[in-house]
Amino acid sequence: MKRPITLASGQFGDKNLEELCKMAAAMGYEGLELATHAHFNVKKALSDSEYIPYIKETLNRYGLKCWAISAHLTGQCVGDVWDPRLDNFAPAEISGKPEAIRSWAVEEMKATAQAAEKLGVSIVTGFTGSPIWAWWYSYPQTTAEMLQEGYQKIYDLWTPIFDVFDLSGVRFALEIHPTEIAFDYYSTQALLDKFAYRPTLGINFDPSHLVWQGVNELTFLRDFAERIYHVHVKDVKLNQNERSGILGSHLEFGDVRRKWNFVSVGHGDVDFDGIIRELNQMGYEGPLSVEWEDSGMDREWGARESLEYIRKMNFTPSSIAFDAALSNKG
Repeated sequence: MKRPITLASGQFGDKNLEELCKMAAAMGYEGLELATHAHFNVKKALSDSEYIPYIKETLNRYGLKCWAISAHLTGQCVGDVWDPRLDNFAPAEISGKPEAIRSWAVEEMKATAQAAEKLGVSIVTGFTGSPIWAWWYSYPQTTAEMLQEGYQKIYDLWTPIFDVFDLSGVRFALEIHPTEIAFDYYSTQALLDKFAYRPTLGINFDPSHLVWQGVNELTFLRDFAERIYHVHVKDVKLNQNERSGILGSHLEFGDVRRKWNFVSVGHGDVDFDGIIRELNQMGYEGPLSVEWEDSGMDREWGARESLEYIRKMNFTPSSIAFDAALSNKG
């Protein structure tokens, strides 16, 4: 079982595709998870007959492949409640227009599935947004009806999108993440229940978003094994600071006063050894996509070191029991 190790391109949006491919290949990565906001233009993929061949040729020239397209920013605009931050994720001409942004995002997600099919990719990773995230702390009191309406809203918005995904032979891997409709164990369970475990909807497993919340990453992986469609390799470090709490105090990522920070792979508290063993147990053979997010470390140093770390961890399961040779039977 050889899982390819890829690099998520979104954190390298200042580099063009050629530059990123050259860097990733030199480091030893086997592919890229191409972000639609950075290195894969959905509109061009569907309208320009030369664009998909260009993407494929550029990847091939550096010995790279693409197993997944990332549409996190677009997906956020589908189900979120608008505030000015969302304008950064949508075209400039619709800034400040909540319903226009949502309508654009719905159609863009449908187009993303079609573009992924043209590229020969069967997984789109991303976010859904959430109309109820602001109510995670139930004060003023949040009613059960309000929560049910929120899940229904996501169901109504995403069902027509998933219909197009099905027609394109593409699945959606939701990254379980704060600000999404599914952000921890039980909210993930509730979302899958709402969609009646529709095969189109699965999980982009990123342990870094679970560990700081106190959710056991291995239990989550084991219980949702059949829904793991893609894996992000990202670490988080819990800091021993008695002045800080897990809510972050509005301190920027990387500030050492925070209770937790995303860190380069191997520098935090995620149990990657346990994760690989769980992935071996469930038979996951998809990519391990390094999503580098460490504000305290040089980006290229971190991407290279992350690859070296997870490559050592990416072991295959044993085909024999360790004590099989201890028998006296001939």
